[in-house]
Amino acid sequence: MEHLQVNINVSEHTYLRDPSLSELGRKIVTGSIDTINDLGFEAFTFSKLGKKIGSPEKSIYRYFISKHMLLVYLNYWYWCWIEYKLVFAVANIDSSKERLEKAIKILTEPPIKDNSPSYINEIHLDKIVINEGVKTYHIKEVDEENKKGFFEVYKRVVQRVGDLVLEINPKFKFPHMLISTVIEGAHQQRYFAEHLPLLTDVNQGLESISIFYKNLVFRVIEE
Repeated sequence: MEHLQVNINVSEHTYLRDPSLSELGRKIVTGSIDTINDLGFEAFTFSKLGKKIGSPEKSIYRYFISKHMLLVYLNYWYWCWIEYKLVFAVANIDSSKERLEKAIKILTEPPIKDNSPSYINEIHLDKIVINEGVKTYHIKEVDEENKKGFFEVYKRVVQRVGDLVLEINPKFKFPHMLISTVIEGAHQQRYFAEHLPLLTDVNQGLESISIFYKNLVFRVIEE
């Protein structure tokens, strides 16, 4: 899929100052994606980010109250981007089955590198969500942050694809459970393929994960 020129609107509750509206803010986002991808979230600090982008650490705190909130912001941006791709991919397609197939492909396959000048590196961001995304909600404060809407787009993605499942089988009882399992499972399998290959059956060069989950979904909902 070619690069989609779209404005991503991230919840204002995830930041102190909208980073997309200034050069420094965009540098913070770009640098944080590169740094977290290189070091991992545990080793990532605003001090290291400041050195990378050539800006004082205190300037980053003007945009984000903590590195956790920066990760929430990146995660939110990612799911907005996935949602847009979903809407774009299924538009003007009459077949419910084909729409669901396209949706599963988007949810399970890595993004394709493009030459867009966007300040967001979607390839690296995709890896961050796979490796670190659960840290946005596997926390004690998850219920409070859920009330603030930090996960609303992720939930909306599950709802959208779940609705496609119900178009095919309106009597299916577990659409949200099925689609959230597809998303989390596909991320886990991609992680295994890169780091623990004996835990998966991914064949390089083949769309193994996408094929597996497409077959799984249609077998389950057509029973």
